[in-house]
Amino acid sequence: MRRAALLLPLLLAACNTTQQAALPATPFNASEAAYIKAAGKATIEGHAFLKDKSGTVKVAAGEVVRLVPASSYAQARFAHFYGGAKFVPAASIPKIEPDPNYAAYTRTTKTESNGRFTFDKVAPGHYYVTTQLIWEGKEGALFKQGGAFYEDVTVSSADAEPVKVVLSGN
Repeated sequence: MRRAALLLPLLLAACNTTQQAALPATPFNASEAAYIKAAGKATIEGHAFLKDKSGTVKVAAGEVVRLVPASSYAQARFAHFYGGAKFVPAASIPKIEPDPNYAAYTRTTKTESNGRFTFDKVAPGHYYVTTQLIWEGKEGALFKQGGAFYEDVTVSSADAEPVKVVLSGN
C-alpha cells in the first residue's frame, strides 16, 4: 500500500500533458491581423456548449470567447494547440505562451448564462472563434472534464445578416 502511495504522484506527473509546449517558429506579424481593429458592419452571433460523457449538454455560461484573426501565426498556433482537431480535452490543454503582441490583435466577449455570445462591428476577414468549458468530473475523478474548442468563421463585406457560429467541440 505504501509503495502505491509513493508511485501515484509519479504516475500523475507522467500523465500530465498540460506542460509548457513550444510554439512553431512562425513569428507574429501585426499587419496580417490588423483587420480586427477595423470597424466593420458584420455581427457574429454564437452559442457555446459541450456534451458530457452521458450526453448531457453543458452550456458555456460566463466563459470568455475570443475572436482571433486567422493570421499565419494564429494558424500555426491553432494547428499546434489543437493538433488538427477543433477540440482538446481539459486534461490535454497545452500551456503555450503567445507572442506578447498577439493578444492585442484579438477581441473578447463573455457568454451569457445560456452560452450565447455576440461580436458586433466585425470587419471582413477569416477568424477563429474560441472558448473553453471545463468542469469537475464525478466525485473521485482524477481529471477535469470538458476542454477548449473553436470554429472557423469567414466574414464578408456582403454579410447583411449576422454570421452564426456554434461552438460545440465538433
